[in-house]
Amino acid sequence: MNGTSLPDLGPHGEGWFAAQMALFAAIAVAGTAGPEWQGGLWAASLAGGLVLMAAGGVLVLKGVLDLGSNLTPFPKPLSGATLVECGAYGLVRHPIYGGLIIGAAGWSLALASAPALALAILLAAFFDLKSRREEVWLAEKFADYPSYRARTRRLLPWLY
Repeated sequence: MNGTSLPDLGPHGEGWFAAQMALFAAIAVAGTAGPEWQGGLWAASLAGGLVLMAAGGVLVLKGVLDLGSNLTPFPKPLSGATLVECGAYGLVRHPIYGGLIIGAAGWSLALASAPALALAILLAAFFDLKSRREEVWLAEKFADYPSYRARTRRLLPWLY
C-alpha cells in the first residue's frame, strides 16, 4: 500500500498516535489472559520474551536518543527537524516502532498470552502502515529521504 493513500488522521497525525496508544493498552490487558501454555514451553517462552523485551527496549531508547530534538509523538516531522541517518537510524528507518514491535512480542511471549501475541502482530501491521504515511511526510520535507529509504530497512534490523 502506498503511503499517499493512507489518511493523515490530523494535521500532525494525531489519530495515528491515539490508535497506537489504544493498541498498547489492548496488548497490556491481553497479557493478563495468560499463561496459555505451561511447563518447559512456558519457561522457554518466558526467557525468549524477556530477551525480546530487553532488545526492543534498547532499540527504542537508542532511537529516542539518536532522534534528539527531532522527537515528536506524532508521525509528521517537526518544522525544524533534520534527517537522522546514523545510530539506530542507520539500521532501520523507524527504530522506535521496530523496538515497540519487538517489545510487544516479548511481552506476549513472557506472559504466554496468545491474545497479546495476536495483538502484537496487529501492532506490527499498524506500524507498517503508520510508517508508510510518515514516510510521505518525510520525503516531502527531506530531499535526501528517498536515497536513505532505498538503503535502509523499514522496521526490523536485518529483516524488514
